[in-house]
Amino acid sequence: MTAADRRLKRDALGVLGILFLVLSAQAPLTGIAGAVPLSVALGNGSGVPAAYVAAGAVVLLFSVGFVAMSRHVVDPGAFYTYIGRGLGRTAGTGAAAVALFAYCTIQAAMYGLYGATVAQLLDVHAGIDAPWWLWALLTMALVQFLGVAGIDTGARVLAVFVVAETSILLVFALVTLVRGGGPEGLGVAAAFSPRTALDGAPGVALMFAVASMFGFEATAVYGEEARAPERTVPRATYLSITLITAFFALTSWMVISAHGASHATDDAGRALENGDSSAFVFQPVTDRLGGWAGDLLPVLLATSLFAGILAFHNSANRYLFSLSRERRLPHALCALNRRGAPWAAGVVQTAIAVLLVVPFALTGRDPVVTLFSWFSGVAVLAIMLLYLLTSVSVVVFFRRNRLDRRLWNTAVAPALGALGIAGAIWLVLANLTTLIGGDRTTATWLALTIPAVWLLGAAAYLARPAGAYPRTMAPAPETPDAAATSPTPETSEKDPP
Repeated sequence: MTAADRRLKRDALGVLGILFLVLSAQAPLTGIAGAVPLSVALGNGSGVPAAYVAAGAVVLLFSVGFVAMSRHVVDPGAFYTYIGRGLGRTAGTGAAAVALFAYCTIQAAMYGLYGATVAQLLDVHAGIDAPWWLWALLTMALVQFLGVAGIDTGARVLAVFVVAETSILLVFALVTLVRGGGPEGLGVAAAFSPRTALDGAPGVALMFAVASMFGFEATAVYGEEARAPERTVPRATYLSITLITAFFALTSWMVISAHGASHATDDAGRALENGDSSAFVFQPVTDRLGGWAGDLLPVLLATSLFAGILAFHNSANRYLFSLSRERRLPHALCALNRRGAPWAAGVVQTAIAVLLVVPFALTGRDPVVTLFSWFSGVAVLAIMLLYLLTSVSVVVFFRRNRLDRRLWNTAVAPALGALGIAGAIWLVLANLTTLIGGDRTTATWLALTIPAVWLLGAAAYLARPAGAYPRTMAPAPETPDAAATSPTPETSEKDPP
């Protein structure tokens, strides 16, 4: 079997399976407990829920073109394949390097916070005093095992964790909503009015809101393993963005309401000063649901992080698999086991995780202040660059091929999304020091790694021997709308060099 003939397990995922993979990458409890206190204290205070709505609108605009592309290009490489089809193979290969960098660094970041969380839990409740990196390394082995067990097995595991962490937050939010909010009522105007949305530093809040959307693009990564991807991927994409936006907006609103809109900023600031920002979220949940919730929430925070780690492992190893299948990486990486899982790519991804995490352990650095903060910040910036390049590529692709003549889907929405994403990138760069919790010098060096990685990827493609890569990417199945009017993308276009 040639590399081009290798396919991931067919018909393994439906809309719900992909949805749980995407929601687990969001790590909802981690996003609420980690981002909301920072957004309230350093951003626009009680206007944080409006920032989630605005971020959701921008991502939804981006997804219109993203979904239109997914109907004609089905490949686990997703971002880099899309960018390569529109902007050329050199740009696409550079984007592949950036995508791998983003997924691997955000996973390593989550290992840092996960290791610290588990170490504290076991120390307090079981009397086991062990370093954070030991739990991180043991979890890497478990993640590798679940990765080779097959995507359907991983989806079932993630479904359990996602339901658990979202359920407790949704119960809290609904209880608070039904009871009419906190000491100052629901505070609808304080949460969603234009005045409060633009108060303070709205850019910081919008930056964290956009960061909370990280991972929704995995809907296309799993297209080859989906049932009827031309329908499953669009449905999963739109549904995931809608649910993520609604969840974060509602939950952050109820957390702020529970504190009282006029006190929320001060309460969040005190939580940050005390070194336990999650208390800003956990305390009102415990007050409304009881002490059992306070005991359970730290455990769910650990499982939330584990779910995100596994989701990003699956995304990254599918990028490695796709690059290998196109012979942009060694051919051996596209090896599949009997369950149709890319086991060799998974081993390499796990090795990358070890290489990223171990230096922080050897140097004795704080896993939250450095590993988690630094890598999560640079990963957000990297993925935003990919969103921007994908939006531009969608416009170019459909102007060249005319496979879809819907102007809104292929030009207007992607262009508006690109403008919104460009603005978000500017906000991330302007507030990167805050996002990483470091100094300007560290932030600058971290930001520069992204163009450096892109250049390395592009240079590797340009330096390839003649004829080293196949001239066509993995074939996409014909979709009903495209097949009736035009040939498939592989026969109707020529990829630019």
